[in-house]
Amino acid sequence: MRALHEWNLSYAEARQVQVELAGRVEFVPLEKEPQVIAGLDCAFSGDGKRTFAAAVVLRVIGWHYGQPGPFDFEHVETATAQQETRFPYIPGLLSFREAPVCLEAVAKLGRQPDLFMIDGQGVAHPRRLGLASHLGLFFDKPTIGCAKSRLIGKYAEPGVEKGAWSPLRDGEETIGAVVRTRSRVKPVFVSVGHQCTLEDAIRITLACATRYRIPEPTRLAHQAVSRLR
Repeated sequence: MRALHEWNLSYAEARQVQVELAGRVEFVPLEKEPQVIAGLDCAFSGDGKRTFAAAVVLRVIGWHYGQPGPFDFEHVETATAQQETRFPYIPGLLSFREAPVCLEAVAKLGRQPDLFMIDGQGVAHPRRLGLASHLGLFFDKPTIGCAKSRLIGKYAEPGVEKGAWSPLRDGEETIGAVVRTRSRVKPVFVSVGHQCTLEDAIRITLACATRYRIPEPTRLAHQAVSRLR
């Protein structure tokens, strides 16, 4: 992993880091189809004093490029971490609160994935650097943000069937997609984290959505971090 900056920052310094790092996010097609995918999620104790993270690594089974999915998965490993919460809750700066423990969990993995799927925003963020983009730059790996709710942007409701999606826009800029991962169920909010395109992010998210609204990598990571908490 890269060492991009220190964590002992003022609020103004953290915002400036976001602006600088957002310019490093790479919107490029995936070089290869991911064979190993990690889901990553974090949570807080009831009093907010401790932060927890879980990284769940899954191997894709029996899938070939061009197939629509969904993927079949084999569990490889799970790594967890917990830390004292050191950064306060400030909308727009949540990655400075969450990223350090996520980095610790990923550092414990024995198998590094081809792609990370993170429960959080990628570039669908006021300064274009949500948790998925922030971590993607640290990992220097393809990273997708798949959030349960919208942070910013406007959209038209996508069609009701699985696979339908509509663009998420901030002004004239498309910053993500609102994706129906299960028919007649609330959509998820997908955006580029790093080193992929929005089309890649939508396709991989849909292929990772098996029987549930939440794609399997982040669904299992959420279960793991909930048990840890």
